[in-house]
Amino acid sequence: MKLTHGCHSKLDSTRCGGYLGRMTHEELEEGSVLNLDFAKLRKVAHCESDVLPAIAQDAATGEVLIVGYANELALQTARECGMATFWSTSRNELWVKGKTSGDYLKIEEIRVNCEQNSILYKVTPAGKGACHTKSREGVARSGCYYRRLKEDGSLEFVDPAQV
Repeated sequence: MKLTHGCHSKLDSTRCGGYLGRMTHEELEEGSVLNLDFAKLRKVAHCESDVLPAIAQDAATGEVLIVGYANELALQTARECGMATFWSTSRNELWVKGKTSGDYLKIEEIRVNCEQNSILYKVTPAGKGACHTKSREGVARSGCYYRRLKEDGSLEFVDPAQV
């Protein structure tokens, strides 16, 4: 796949001095326009807690469900309650996945990477889906990676049933 990096590309709008504009949550989560947040880690660095990446992966299928962040409290809570727990860097609060939606992610195993700077929750979904977004039928999507990047730089749904 060839990706361009000039001012004609939507892949790096900040390099060209532009911004694709404010997208609604619906456009961002359901649309076909690529508008990646390359400043995310800068924002995370300014949250009120020291965090590291925390990935939730379906233990049975290997599907990556969520990439979030965890601090010491989130990891301790996850170990105690047996459910995937993250630290919300935007709200600066503990986030037990499923606490409000009922779509919990039961931890089967917690892995630590070689440099001890990220964790992997191997989980079994205990609900309808892991993503906070929903299909047109109102069903939570299995994971957050439900669109793929096409050759032309646009996005498309991986599974038409998830639209």
